[in-house]
Amino acid sequence: MNALNTALTQPQTHTKETMLSLPTQLKAQYPLSANLVEQISRHRQTIQNILSGHDHRLMVITGPCSIHDPIAVLEYADRLQQLQEQVKDQIFLVMRAYIEKPRTTVGWKGFLYDPNLDGSSDLQLGLEKSRELYLQLIEKGLPIASEILSPMATGYFDDLLAWGAIGARTSESQIHREIASHMPYSIGFKNGTDGSIQIALDAIQSALNGHQFLGMTQQGLPAILHSNGNPLPHLILRGSNQGTNYDLASIQAMHFKHKHLPALVIDCSHGNSGKDPLQQPNVLKQIIAERAESKVRGVMIESHLVDGNQKISCDMTYGQSVTDGCLGWDKTEQALLDVAEQMRSKK
Repeated sequence: MNALNTALTQPQTHTKETMLSLPTQLKAQYPLSANLVEQISRHRQTIQNILSGHDHRLMVITGPCSIHDPIAVLEYADRLQQLQEQVKDQIFLVMRAYIEKPRTTVGWKGFLYDPNLDGSSDLQLGLEKSRELYLQLIEKGLPIASEILSPMATGYFDDLLAWGAIGARTSESQIHREIASHMPYSIGFKNGTDGSIQIALDAIQSALNGHQFLGMTQQGLPAILHSNGNPLPHLILRGSNQGTNYDLASIQAMHFKHKHLPALVIDCSHGNSGKDPLQQPNVLKQIIAERAESKVRGVMIESHLVDGNQKISCDMTYGQSVTDGCLGWDKTEQALLDVAEQMRSKK
């Protein structure tokens, strides 16, 4: 009986703990040069200028739904950089470089968590490979964007991102709003999956302000973090489970109800495309046609080298998404060349 009582009072655990590099250690292992620090600062300022209306160009965040193959991603980045030179008078391209994947239930959580795609969940390797890949993308001259998902991960990459997003399911999260207020780059909040924008508007108001909240230092110690507010939080319209919200009539209805909306970015995928990635160019075309009145500042496109998506397996198609379906490169390139020409003709 005494043995049983002792067993019941002892802490019971079935968890496994694996130590990871501290943010400061990873940054020392994969450091930023002074030139890249300046480049990232310029890109962040350019994005803020576009969102505030001081730069007439359209911000286009485009790239894979989520990264799983660095070689394919670097090829995509080379093509994107070449395209930037052709459209730079009208479009500012930002590379979508998502290393975390939110899951409704279970599944592959992204390159950061499982870079080997085999369920081994080598997070230390994921941290190293993710930061290494980010640096390679930035060295090509591209600004990069990602979703803010795990609060613990932000400190490893906060010096690299030019733009960030908070997803539809986390816009209501207090900690994500506080983290957004602490990040040095502009962050967009998506409307809820039901189509409501009030949660995102509340999040934007919260992120604009400074906060004191529990977090982690670069040395991995718990601390009270003091934030100054996000430089320019904004609203991302991603449609809903019921339909779209990218069209001018929907935006005007939002203005009528909420009076003063923040800067708008449209997600051409998800609810706005009916989850059909090949519909994204049609969404984009209408956005540009109505932009003079809608004042949309940016768009998001899920795009990879090959159309569609696939399951993780031993025999995968090179350059095709393993999460949400994407628009292939040829269609992406043509859509953006068409948009640039459409914008030139309007001027």
